[in-house]
Amino acid sequence: MGRSPASLALPRRRAACDRTVFRIHKGVKAFSFCRRKNLLVTGGVDRIIRVWNPYLPGKPTGMLRGHMAPVVYVHVSSEENKVFSMSADNSVKIWDLETHGCCFTASSKASGIKGELAACLYLSGPRALCVATDALALLHLKVGSDPEPHLVRSHQEPVVCCRYNPAFRHVVSCCEASVVKVWDFETGRQVSEFIGTHGNAGVTCLTFDSSGRRLVTGGRDGCLKMWSYNSGHCLHTLRHDENRSEVCDCTYMEVNQNRCVIAVGWDRRINVYFDIPGDFHHFWKPQPHWQDDLNHGHKEDILCVAQCPPFLLATSSYDGEIIVWNVVSGHMYCKLNPPSPVDEGPDRSVSRLAFLKTRATKLDSAAASLISNGPGGSVAFWKLFSGAGLLANFTPSRGKAPVSGITVTAGDTLAYLADQQGFVHVCDIREYGLRGPELQAPNTVTSWRAHVSMVTSLELIEGDNILLSSSLDSTVRLWSKDGAYIGTFGQNHPWDVFTPASWSHPRVPFEVLTDPQSMPTHLVLETDVAAGCSGGRQEQGGVMEEKVLFETEKTPPLRSLEGPVVEAEAKEDKSRWSALCCGRLLPARRRPHWKMPELKWPSIYQGLRCHEVACVSAPGEKPDLSIIGADAFTISFHSQEREAELLGRKELSPWSSFLPEC
Repeated sequence: MGRSPASLALPRRRAACDRTVFRIHKGVKAFSFCRRKNLLVTGGVDRIIRVWNPYLPGKPTGMLRGHMAPVVYVHVSSEENKVFSMSADNSVKIWDLETHGCCFTASSKASGIKGELAACLYLSGPRALCVATDALALLHLKVGSDPEPHLVRSHQEPVVCCRYNPAFRHVVSCCEASVVKVWDFETGRQVSEFIGTHGNAGVTCLTFDSSGRRLVTGGRDGCLKMWSYNSGHCLHTLRHDENRSEVCDCTYMEVNQNRCVIAVGWDRRINVYFDIPGDFHHFWKPQPHWQDDLNHGHKEDILCVAQCPPFLLATSSYDGEIIVWNVVSGHMYCKLNPPSPVDEGPDRSVSRLAFLKTRATKLDSAAASLISNGPGGSVAFWKLFSGAGLLANFTPSRGKAPVSGITVTAGDTLAYLADQQGFVHVCDIREYGLRGPELQAPNTVTSWRAHVSMVTSLELIEGDNILLSSSLDSTVRLWSKDGAYIGTFGQNHPWDVFTPASWSHPRVPFEVLTDPQSMPTHLVLETDVAAGCSGGRQEQGGVMEEKVLFETEKTPPLRSLEGPVVEAEAKEDKSRWSALCCGRLLPARRRPHWKMPELKWPSIYQGLRCHEVACVSAPGEKPDLSIIGADAFTISFHSQEREAELLGRKELSPWSSFLPEC
């Protein structure tokens, strides 16, 4: 019997044995199939990325958790062995197919992607993710090289913060992989480790309670967790909203015998959690928001919080606004707006604050009481009382590197400033900003290169005169207050913090010593006319390349290698360059080592002399001794006597270990 034309146009229903159905709760919004690896990856409203075997639809082989919004795009890259995903909040994540771990996260604020997502596509050729929202963005994939085996790493991932616990004399550090490590301060050995403190979300901040027995961590999942310091057990979970906005900073504060945890973040509100003794509930909710916070608070994400007992609290936001609060009443004390940057780009964020507590507690009206970082690598000193305002603004780094860490000594005499290039600058602020506005920058006591990447935490341990630092280069290090290198947590050889002979000083970390930005400046490298050095910055193929061209300088011929000029020059060179031979240019009372020294003596490069070497006989040929009129037997006899004399003195010579074996 023939079929009608209408029935021929309809597709035939496939048999049940000829199809595979994957049942996923809440449905699927995006999927990707990789034929080479025979994998199917799906993402949906439940924010979970599932990895499937196409022939086993009953249960996924892997589940990738970490997105805070519905997943709208996934792609499997067989070349990179990675999974690229994007969620509705414009966050991009990269996952490893073997370990199912998150390798990288780029939030919308970090990548600059704003607006509703229209389309997304991964381009395997240029290794870039193309995202179309209000604008078209191209995110290039840059795979970092594996760390060298001789380099010391405190964590496997970049370190985001670290703190010193005076109760147990421990150092606690955390990284982006949600791993918290506890180190012995006096030896550098690892004591314990917490894994997966916030699940797949990274840790952003940490602090201790007043007794030092409990650890508080904040994460990108919008939660704060309170841990037992000894057992590593999670005692409480502090959650402020259902949107799970990222927590950027937190602090523990005591106000009128009331203890509380104060947290700030992307919800743009100040969240106060009371620490009530005997409250054994696992989940804690914050107190109602202050009325001034709701009506006149921050309009952008809050990045930093700092306290000044007994009642002052300061917060700063992404738009550069700083607000000082009265914690007792919940009212706004004053609002500080930094000056508009000139040719510094759209970033006006203030991410670091530090109180000058000896001035703030005296309510000194004329003195600066608060320090903050700013755009273009600037540091600002603010007056808080009797008309709040800006008193000083300067840039400690010559390269205008943004300041990423601020800490002040107990007496407000020295300020330690760390930047995103890994340098630490020590400034004398004893009299700075005490009597009104300052037009000049404070005196720089010393400075050195501590890390090869951005410094994320800086803390001064006053009792031991030790400086603690952490960086995105995955290291946590100890320094003396003058910049002497003590060691890196995780190194094979422990140190004794009370014995300077056990420190790694005067050596410096290998990566710091070999990094191009750590090279010491010299007259030949700094002076364009006298030394013939010309620097240029060229752009080729969209890649900025730094080029420094050195021209040889003709020096007048010198009389002899053993002349008086050379001897005097050698003595001066020995004293000035001995520190460089040890791998460091870091005297405590010397100016920053990247500033050009005022040298009155000839350059060490200009002091090099060329001497002609007389031609010697070829190997295997008998030398012609008639030229010098000497007897071969006499020469041989004297040489044997000299050799015996050297052998007899070998045990007495301090350089015996460097003499070749005969």
